[in-house]
Amino acid sequence: MATPAHRMFRRLEGLFCVYKPPGVHWKLVRDGIETNLLKGLNAAPSRSLPREVRFSAHPVSDPDAPKGLSLSAGSVPVLAKHPLVSGPEFQRMRVGVGHRLDSFSSGVLVLGVGNGNKALNDLYRTRVTRDYTLEGEFGTATDDFSHKGSVVERSTYGHITQDKLDKVLAMLEGANQKALLMYSKVDMRSQEAYEMAVHGLLGPEGKSQPILTGLRCVQFHPPNFTLEVQCLNETQKYLCKVVHEIGLELRSTAVCKGVRRTRDGPFTLRDALIHRHWTASDVIQAVRQYHSSKKNTLYSQKQIHTPACRPPEESTTTVNEMERATKRE
Repeated sequence: MATPAHRMFRRLEGLFCVYKPPGVHWKLVRDGIETNLLKGLNAAPSRSLPREVRFSAHPVSDPDAPKGLSLSAGSVPVLAKHPLVSGPEFQRMRVGVGHRLDSFSSGVLVLGVGNGNKALNDLYRTRVTRDYTLEGEFGTATDDFSHKGSVVERSTYGHITQDKLDKVLAMLEGANQKALLMYSKVDMRSQEAYEMAVHGLLGPEGKSQPILTGLRCVQFHPPNFTLEVQCLNETQKYLCKVVHEIGLELRSTAVCKGVRRTRDGPFTLRDALIHRHWTASDVIQAVRQYHSSKKNTLYSQKQIHTPACRPPEESTTTVNEMERATKRE
């Protein structure tokens, strides 16, 4: 019979996401969540201790009886099964991490518990895209492309306008679209390529170079600007380098002041748990919500691919016969 802690662990198995703050390593986030989940599991009410029959010997109290010892049977708890002796029921837990974020970045970080680690691997085999918000600043270049690096160059930026920035972004997006088609390994003139493009499944087979599938400027207040990026197979270091290259294309320099992931596949900022919600009860609710949304998505896709209901042939034939009879009359 499963204990309450084991039943709680079964409800924890699945995928969920948290919000990783900037300046914190992803390993610290994972270890903190693992510790909180273990505390929640071991705080669950435990089963009563099993009992066993033991015989105890004591001297005979009757003076007329022969001298010796008498045995009496009694039921006592098995103290070897007590948590203070055997330790907590759960001592380790496997918490997997999806596409990682470096210490400089923040945003959505997907995690998996138990059997959710297999679902985590299956998720990233489907060529999921991720969305980022990049904060940039013109006029400075550093050795690591971020504002925390050592400054290697300063330049002017007064000649930069939003129209010029938009043209550079369109050029980069077009070049990456060509790379996306090249790495897809699908004949672009085939029906398969058309259907994959319609359903958003067109992408590189296996690992490839980072590809930007979407790039636009959402805020422009020189020297500061904000970009929204949609990409595949990226790293945060690569995104900082993209900001640097945009500055060079505009005959200036630029550094990245912040990288925030706003979406990782089906997970968005709205689904992410902040630090005070990294508890077992909140994770159980998040896993349940993910399972329900996944079922709704599969049902909607099934409805789309199901052909429309057609009237049976018998009814169609009957209608045709009635029309012919009307014409004869």
